[in-house]
Amino acid sequence: MKFVCSKESILNEVIYSMDFTSQRNSLSVTSNVYLETSDDRLHIRATDQKVGFSTEIAVQTLEKGKTMVYCDKFLNILRSLPEGNIEFTANSGVFAIKPEGQSIDFKLRTINADEFPAMESIGDNSYFTISQKSFNDMANQTIFAISEDETRYFLCGLYLERTPTGMTMVGTDGRRLSIVERKFEEDIPAFSPIIIPPKFFAVLKKLSTDEGTLKLCITENIIFGQIAERLFYSTLIKGQYPNYRRVIPESQSYSSTMRIQDMLDALRRVSLLVENKARRIYLDISESGILLTSDENEVGEAKEIIPCKYEGPENKVSLNFTYLMNPLKMMEGEFFSINFTEPTRAMTIKSESERDYYHVIMPMQLNA
Repeated sequence: MKFVCSKESILNEVIYSMDFTSQRNSLSVTSNVYLETSDDRLHIRATDQKVGFSTEIAVQTLEKGKTMVYCDKFLNILRSLPEGNIEFTANSGVFAIKPEGQSIDFKLRTINADEFPAMESIGDNSYFTISQKSFNDMANQTIFAISEDETRYFLCGLYLERTPTGMTMVGTDGRRLSIVERKFEEDIPAFSPIIIPPKFFAVLKKLSTDEGTLKLCITENIIFGQIAERLFYSTLIKGQYPNYRRVIPESQSYSSTMRIQDMLDALRRVSLLVENKARRIYLDISESGILLTSDENEVGEAKEIIPCKYEGPENKVSLNFTYLMNPLKMMEGEFFSINFTEPTRAMTIKSESERDYYHVIMPMQLNA
């Protein structure tokens, strides 16, 4: 195997490949990146057997062949090299890396390419196409609400379901819920609801430019994505997702409206003196404004009042301040509303700009 290509073209793809490898052991097949040349194309593949990535770039093929090299060291070597063309040669268990016109010579030991595990394929299924930006936006509005408790593994991903007009995406950890109900003009085929691991969206964010389209294919066990020549996939999380619609209030008696930035700034300041693990703050909601208060502790306490529009009785709410801060960081528009009926029942957080997403927060018990 022998080929020549520019540092820039191969470096970018190996950087992406790194996210799909397992780096625990250099001798492990899943720690290596697969390289194969044919017809002036270099095929690059990587997988840890839960996620996978494949792409191809144009090269000058001098001798076709295939090999596997330890991805971490290969990437570090490429980063260290000067700009320009590089000659790569695989022969007798050694992968040689020699920049043209330079007195630099690296050699990496290789693994038999035939040992590389089979990659998942879409088989008889087909892709559908949607906007990259729209799908990324859906994930951004929900992914912060997923659980980190691996004993409840089915809550550790984003739930995606087909609707008559588009798709709905949900994230929840049992104490908060974020939901996007988006309409799409594109034709989206029917599929059973799925739970997507967060790593799929982390990879998508790196590969995406937020311009153009994303191809998706959803099978019983795998979700595939493709942007240009780059194909990536992830196994799905298996499990019974809870009936999230049961916690969404059908109607609420009171609504308090304020500026997003006012609340964000106040939360950042008041939370500086939050010492408890529950990250508790109090909101005293009245017609004269919202008073934010931290728990009094050995360090001290913080208070701040922000203006709001509200009609109703005074109410005191206790909640984890991050449950309010996280959605506000992603919310578009100038104003938002906190909607509730009783201080201990579910609160709904909505943008006042008629967006297609909203958030549900379960308050804490005031005397807890």
